[in-house]
Amino acid sequence: MRILLIEDDRRTADLIGEGLVGAGHLVDYATDGNEGLRRARTAAYGVVVIDRMLPGLDGLEIARRLRASSVRTPLLFLTTMSGIDDRVEGLEAGADDYLVKPFAFPELLARLNALARRLPLAQVETVLRVGDLEMDLVSRRVKRAGEIVELQAREFQLLAYLMRNAGSLVSRRQLLENVWEFHFEPRTNLVETHMSRLRAKVDRDFDSWLIETVRGSGYILRERSS
Repeated sequence: MRILLIEDDRRTADLIGEGLVGAGHLVDYATDGNEGLRRARTAAYGVVVIDRMLPGLDGLEIARRLRASSVRTPLLFLTTMSGIDDRVEGLEAGADDYLVKPFAFPELLARLNALARRLPLAQVETVLRVGDLEMDLVSRRVKRAGEIVELQAREFQLLAYLMRNAGSLVSRRQLLENVWEFHFEPRTNLVETHMSRLRAKVDRDFDSWLIETVRGSGYILRERSS
């Protein structure tokens, strides 16, 4: 199983990672909340393990944003915050389980295996499809009508967010918050520039356009009816 570990304490992360690798799992690391959120959104994992207190973006906000983006990957909070209110808050934010530090590694392993059984890997969303557009979250490969579409990292994140929200209007603010992690309105045409580049790669050389601009409101990615 491929596991994402979002933990800013390097010693703790190394100990957990060594144990998980020894148990036969693949482990990716993120040391701050923003990086962890980006990885969880744009790659396929069996389980994501999240510390509550992280630099950049705390664990609760990561869970809330993942669930708001329709990411169904099981989430386990691993934290020193042991109060009943803390546990309730974590579960209500979208976590599937909550384990308090210090912990016994066999218990962590058992909980991760239980979460993986709850959502079999075959059901973990690894490929997004809209019409003839396909995105593989594991290989990070994008195809349109069977042709490879080469994307930069930020373009990949942008397209992944649009595909997860296919058929729905996505505002400029939503893109700034969920793709760039901005919580203010930068006085630039950042979104417009990246969207233009993305459309040039995804739409321009094909029979139909998937990305539509709704003037003054945002963007919609959807399959066009013939």
